[in-house]
Amino acid sequence: MARIRFEKVGKQYANGYVALKSFDLDIADKEFLVLLGPSGCGKSTTLNLIAGLEDVSEGNLFFDDRVVNTIPPHKRDVSMVFQSYALYPNKSVYQNIAFGLRMRKYPRDEIDRRVRDAARKLEIDALLDRRPEQLSGGQRQRVALGRAMVRQPQVFLMDEPLSNLDAALRISTRAEIKQLHQAMQTTFVYVTHDQAEALTLADRIVVMREGVIQQIGSPDAIYERPSNIFVASFLGNPSINLLEGNLIEDGGKILFRRGALELSPPPALAQRLAGQAGRAVVLGLRAEDVEIGAATSGVDALQGRVMSVLPVGSDQFLEVAIEGGKLFFRVDKGGRYQLGEHVTLRCNRERLHWFDKKSTQSLAGQAQP
Repeated sequence: MARIRFEKVGKQYANGYVALKSFDLDIADKEFLVLLGPSGCGKSTTLNLIAGLEDVSEGNLFFDDRVVNTIPPHKRDVSMVFQSYALYPNKSVYQNIAFGLRMRKYPRDEIDRRVRDAARKLEIDALLDRRPEQLSGGQRQRVALGRAMVRQPQVFLMDEPLSNLDAALRISTRAEIKQLHQAMQTTFVYVTHDQAEALTLADRIVVMREGVIQQIGSPDAIYERPSNIFVASFLGNPSINLLEGNLIEDGGKILFRRGALELSPPPALAQRLAGQAGRAVVLGLRAEDVEIGAATSGVDALQGRVMSVLPVGSDQFLEVAIEGGKLFFRVDKGGRYQLGEHVTLRCNRERLHWFDKKSTQSLAGQAQP
């Protein structure tokens, strides 16, 4: 198996575009690591560097203790699943899965055993005689997975493999990929811009932006303790509510104030922020971290007017105008709300996220993995 390590790796293209900047990352053997970020952040470039499809411009890339900067792709013992599936239309499912093994001149009986074993695990053993055009999108994705599985690689790479599937199929295929990782006990590196995939699949998530790592941590750490506003905004459905304001001191207590709204930090953070009255901050409040009608007024009470009600099946979202901002909150679907109605909510101050407005960094400090 393989531990993968990036040491001050940079990637610059001939046109001057810099895709990765001084990239440091250590991927543990048998880990399921997800690279998460918007288009153009460098996550696919990172995957291609591991695969050997791109050259390292500076720094070193290691497999275990071996520098692989100049090792060609076919000698790196990696398998890759692409977004496009990349199946041969003129070959059967069996032939597509077996193709890589045949090119490497494996014995015929070994090829047959591996192909049928992979097909059984992926529940496509009844489809081995069909051509790709006769398959659904989900079935084609499983064929692509099977073709990578039979290689039994040290490293399994996936570049947005579920983006062409419908929502329901993405959920079931996520579960299959997670089971596949557990069964193969191989290092998985998975690229996506879908936060739900990252939170569901990863042992650790690497959040990237413009070729720079923003935060590395477990799904819980990334979601619960984001290191900056970008990370906080990228994860969450709907996106985290952000309110700009200032710190004030009232009666010896440090508070966040925006107009008539005042919110208090938890004790440990309040102690850290003591003496910083006047500092411009941004407060993050996730949609689920409020209670309806649990406060009447004063500190930690959110009072506003309902702008829209959005049912989403199991619950509903309220858009509420509060102190010049429009915030979204997740509430029980049993509640009945009217447009223009005034509502009062109580936020859980232990789950507020506090950021410095200028640097955008968390005032609570860097999350631990």
